Amino acid sequence: MKRATLLILCLTMLLLRSIAQNKTIPGAITSPYPTLINLAIEWIIEGDDNQNGRVTVQFRQKGEKLWQQGMPLFRVPKGKNEGFSWSNKHSGSIFDLKPDTEYEIWLKLIDPDGGSAEKKIVSRTRPEPQITKNAVIIEIKPGRYDTLQTKNGTPEKPMVYRCSKGEAVFSYIDLKNRKWVYIEELTVENKKKEGIGIQLNGAENCVVRRCKINSVYGIVAYIPGATNCYISDNSVTGTCVWTSEAMGCNGDNVGEGIEMTGPGNVICYNRVTGFRDCISTMEDQHVVNQTCIDIYNNDIFRGVDDAIEADFCFSNCRIFRNRITNCYMGLSSQPGLGGPNYFVRNVMYNIINGGLKLQRYSQGDVILHNTMIKIGRGLGGNDPMDYAYFRNNLAIGGPVPVKKWGDYGVGKPYAADIEEPGVHSSFDYDAVGVYGTPYKAMIGKKSFADVEDHGIEKITIEGTFKNIDFPDPPAPEREVPDLRPKKSSRVIDGGVVIPNINDSYTGSAPDCGAYESGLEIPHYGPRKQ
Repeated sequence: MKRATLLILCLTMLLLRSIAQNKTIPGAITSPYPTLINLAIEWIIEGDDNQNGRVTVQFRQKGEKLWQQGMPLFRVPKGKNEGFSWSNKHSGSIFDLKPDTEYEIWLKLIDPDGGSAEKKIVSRTRPEPQITKNAVIIEIKPGRYDTLQTKNGTPEKPMVYRCSKGEAVFSYIDLKNRKWVYIEELTVENKKKEGIGIQLNGAENCVVRRCKINSVYGIVAYIPGATNCYISDNSVTGTCVWTSEAMGCNGDNVGEGIEMTGPGNVICYNRVTGFRDCISTMEDQHVVNQTCIDIYNNDIFRGVDDAIEADFCFSNCRIFRNRITNCYMGLSSQPGLGGPNYFVRNVMYNIINGGLKLQRYSQGDVILHNTMIKIGRGLGGNDPMDYAYFRNNLAIGGPVPVKKWGDYGVGKPYAADIEEPGVHSSFDYDAVGVYGTPYKAMIGKKSFADVEDHGIEKITIEGTFKNIDFPDPPAPEREVPDLRPKKSSRVIDGGVVIPNINDSYTGSAPDCGAYESGLEIPHYGPRKQ
């Protein structure tokens, strides 16, 4: 009898423990490293082992009456990879806000197993750096110089180094461990073998804006990284050429256009041309807290390895509205460390190896509204991944050339070929097709149609775009195309509504791909002053 009682007690305790693990225990909420137009939300939790808890998001500018719907937070279970670990949480971003503006954010956590909660937090976006009357301005005379050494500023009195009349050319600008220093309208030329243009190791709240940089390594921030820096409206040019011999990680190439580690950095409206990797975060032992990094509205032309290498991003890194032309690899997440990390409305044309490189068991990649046209596989992923979320993408693949381009090839001649998606991944509403090869599309071991209930198959380049040549062969370089869809295209109204991502759709539903029919193409690269 005692043995039976003890057994019942043990079973009851196991049952209660199981229930407690599935119940959510809400913890702290933070909004780390606000950027100019985006805010992150991190809600730490315990429990919810069955991962069925959900958090809805509403937001409004403080003082307004109406709430706007945000994209729900993503469920990110506790994990580790490549020597890094992350917490059990719900996490996500709110996009395209006003700079220097306070927002109320209303979060509603719902867990059928218990632990539901509602919370309201307030967070403020960062202001765009301005030169006020209190700034200390160092006006540099036109001429050629060796190294620019700088001094620290303060939030109230940033140090501004500029040449507003004529051209001041430096071989190197040193911003290591600097705070509140603005570099504007200067030129850097450094084509030595390991030549660096501007270096921001340890920099905080520094600005590099409207500069011309011609260097093997353009703008870099190595360990201990940079924090809350603003890199905008620059022209950054390297030395790499568009040849088969130069392509790929083992190719005859060198140099990084903009390469940074550290949190809260904003890299926007730059033109980056002719590097091994055009814009990149750091990898492995060189990584420092790569979270809340924004990379947007950049114009990237000729990257002989990766166009944007967003590797080892932790969470709420946002790569969106970039135009990528003539690059060996489009977007890299190798790996994402839990996420979510967002890849949204990027346009890729004449990509060779892959539009997407989601490798080393990348987790938490959110792939929305991207357009990619390339030889070999269209919508791809050739490594195990999990917690990936694909919606409203447009991809056209093509034949495998006889000639080998670079060291990794172009993938199978499929419209989609995502080889090993994890069980927590989600795919739907994507549009895929091929050019010059029989149609085939796979997600894991299933056909595209068996996975995507609302996916669009067998689109063509002729039926989707106006006067666009398929990039085969990929050399010589192709001109930047207009990849807005034709009004008669099947991708029109083919997507699904995603709050705060495609609210401005013009038809009965959002279009697939980076562009919405009837809207202007975004501005890419440096803006007029």
